Amino acid sequence: MARKSSIRTALFVLLVSAAVGAEPVVSPTWGFSIDLPEGFELSGGDRRNRFSFADAMTSANVDMVAYAPGRFASPEALLLDIGKRLSSASDPTPFEYRGLKAALVDLSFTAPFGQAEGWALAVELGSGAAGASSPGRPPLLVMLSYAKEGEGNATMRCLSALDSLAPRPQDRFAPGPMSVFAYPPSGAEQVEIVVGETKAEAVVDASDAEAAKALVDREFGILQTYANARNWKEAWTRFYRSIWRDSYERLAGVSFAVERALTGSEGRGQDDRASGRRLAEGALAWVQSFAYERDLMGSDFVDLVSAATERRGDCDSRALLWAIVVQHANLDAILMVSREYGHAMAAVESGGGGARFPFKNGDWIVAETTAKVSLGMIGKNVSDPAKWLGIDFPGLPAANADR
Repeated sequence: MARKSSIRTALFVLLVSAAVGAEPVVSPTWGFSIDLPEGFELSGGDRRNRFSFADAMTSANVDMVAYAPGRFASPEALLLDIGKRLSSASDPTPFEYRGLKAALVDLSFTAPFGQAEGWALAVELGSGAAGASSPGRPPLLVMLSYAKEGEGNATMRCLSALDSLAPRPQDRFAPGPMSVFAYPPSGAEQVEIVVGETKAEAVVDASDAEAAKALVDREFGILQTYANARNWKEAWTRFYRSIWRDSYERLAGVSFAVERALTGSEGRGQDDRASGRRLAEGALAWVQSFAYERDLMGSDFVDLVSAATERRGDCDSRALLWAIVVQHANLDAILMVSREYGHAMAAVESGGGGARFPFKNGDWIVAETTAKVSLGMIGKNVSDPAKWLGIDFPGLPAANADR
């Protein structure tokens, strides 16, 4: 049986080239997406219902198959069938992933390269998937991620690959299925958010901080393997994109509390660029007030739930937190990181004056989160745009569109 403790410890069109690349891969037929660690390459399948990926850095492999409605009675039934075909005897564990039925099973079987271990995840696909409107049971997706037995680094990449799955477009804004399996919702709790002289109450799940930290630690361990790799920029991008995805929904309550503290109960006009800039400036002052903290012996990144509720963190934690807060207020924001400067900032699409960062045909107003300076201010010693890497995120989810 799959064990939660073992999980805890342990372009927008499907690409037809060999390399997966630095962007999430989306199936236009079924609607799911994956964001595999850098180095995975498309290695087989029909590129419609079946997909296989092999990792160039380790022995890790990913196989995916989408099944039309009615083929299997449930995710557990699908995994039992997989187990029989692989002679892998573990029993699947059912769970719920964001309203979808899902199941997970440990794998141990003989692969072409020798004894393999890993996991198989089966989950229902959403209403936008091919054939989902047909009578009967919903379509199902199974994702196998496995590697040579005992290859620890490959095992972590298998976990990360599985957790990158988003069965539906809206799931790209929420924790992945492996995180939800290991840290299921455990009950809402209220936390106090202090913004300047104002105190506001926000709701988070009791498991959010622990779950967010586990993801950061896992992804940081993977990121370290790219220190001298040619694709380090893509690896950095995926590292922060993974944290962003895991934290975006977790921080909804915190983001709304910060917005209320800054704008009052009346809120702000959705199309009011001036009030949007004021909110961005207020949120910037909030993260600038945090205690500066690094963990050079660990992941060197404070998870965003702890950063927000405990008012602490380094430059990249604060910058990514600020970006999420302003995104929840319907402002488009990006992250900026620099290996040369050893620093991170954020930037927002906004009117008004200030230093701007050119990125993807736009000019973004920079936000320095560790020095107490205004929006658009940047030190001369870190001002060369060529030394910054811009990282953007999916468009705002539909739930925010009418706010």
